[in-house]
Amino acid sequence: MAYLVKGAHVVDPQVDVDDVLDVLIEGTKIAQVGKDLDAREATVIDGTGKYLVPGLVDMHVHFRDPGFEYKETITTGARAATHGGFTDVATMPNTSPVTDSGSEIRYQIDQAHAANLCHVRPMGALTAEQKGEALAEIGDMVIEGASAFSDDGHGVQSAGMMRTCMEYVSQFDRVVCAHCEVESLTTNGVVNEGRASTRLGMFGWPALGEELEILRDIELARITGCDFHVCHISTQRGLDYVRRAKSEGLNVTCEVTPHHLFLCEDDITDSYDTNLKMNPPLRTAEDAAAMREGILDGSIDCVVTDHAPHAAHEKDCEWEIAYFGCVGLETSLPLMLTNLVLPGKMSWQRLVEVMAVNPRRILRLAPVRVEAGSAADLTLIDPVQRIVVTPEYLQSKSKNSAFLNQTLTGCATDVFVDGRRTLADCEVVCA
Repeated sequence: MAYLVKGAHVVDPQVDVDDVLDVLIEGTKIAQVGKDLDAREATVIDGTGKYLVPGLVDMHVHFRDPGFEYKETITTGARAATHGGFTDVATMPNTSPVTDSGSEIRYQIDQAHAANLCHVRPMGALTAEQKGEALAEIGDMVIEGASAFSDDGHGVQSAGMMRTCMEYVSQFDRVVCAHCEVESLTTNGVVNEGRASTRLGMFGWPALGEELEILRDIELARITGCDFHVCHISTQRGLDYVRRAKSEGLNVTCEVTPHHLFLCEDDITDSYDTNLKMNPPLRTAEDAAAMREGILDGSIDCVVTDHAPHAAHEKDCEWEIAYFGCVGLETSLPLMLTNLVLPGKMSWQRLVEVMAVNPRRILRLAPVRVEAGSAADLTLIDPVQRIVVTPEYLQSKSKNSAFLNQTLTGCATDVFVDGRRTLADCEVVCA
């Protein structure tokens, strides 16, 4: 089927495009980009006042499938991703069984093909069963399509084991993505150590527990030559370590979540809203400001959601036993628009870099550009449409959003994946 998006503001820094243009999609590819295009056989989509960008990519999500389908499945996760404007997502391996061999990678890809909504790019575990003791089946997973490798949910506690992982993964032109946490420092921690833990009377999770492992893994990347990516960075000092590594020419990258950009420990009140219980925890207001500075100045490479669905009973309980994390696929773009782009703090070009271009580069995915011949993986965004984050709005199977009841401005209205219109006028379209 052919589509003609008319009069959208096309933004793609990869091809130096920032103009009102028409884009013709034929089959799985972009056929033409220009002004006053005509295609009588195409379905015309009015892009007036909207922005058309390369399809958004979230390189850090948890779809819980297999093993925890009561929280999310690949199909419901793909619906949430599509509703949020994403064409690609990278799923983390802490499933049951752990995604530590080629068969688990293949399972997720097959399930994503059946859902027929977005591209799912599974990450494989670094170590068998994520126990940090022996290498996972890295080569087998690469053959089946693993996009990267991580023991996310755990830091690899042994420096020697992490060195072995990096040495091995580097042979396959893949990146090691690390959840940086020294568990001997963070044991029992449920909130940021300092003002928050004192005020709320709960065990603290020190920033040092994250920062030490960031520093360790940067040094391991230096001696192994492995590409290294820091997951969900949350502290100013940790970001300074990344900046220094970049300045020294190391291939080190990092990501940040919207909740670490736009929330902080001060948002946790004596109502004890467990949707604000995160891993890593919400840090200080100064840390959040440093994260915003980092995403604007280029020190932070990607915005990710760490989409972490949990059932109601896993959140509607005491803070100490509630599960960590929140859903985020459907609020990530609106939050970035509302807080950074629309107020003029972030350019549209920079938004495209951190939500589309850089994640593809880090995951070794083929670039998607708004030019003739490129894959038709595109996101159309209405910058003025308002949304209210309610449980009914969320397509995810779980509703544990940290931004419930907020009104946000801007959202994706249409998504194209391989030329298929998977989101049409804000409604998910199933094949």
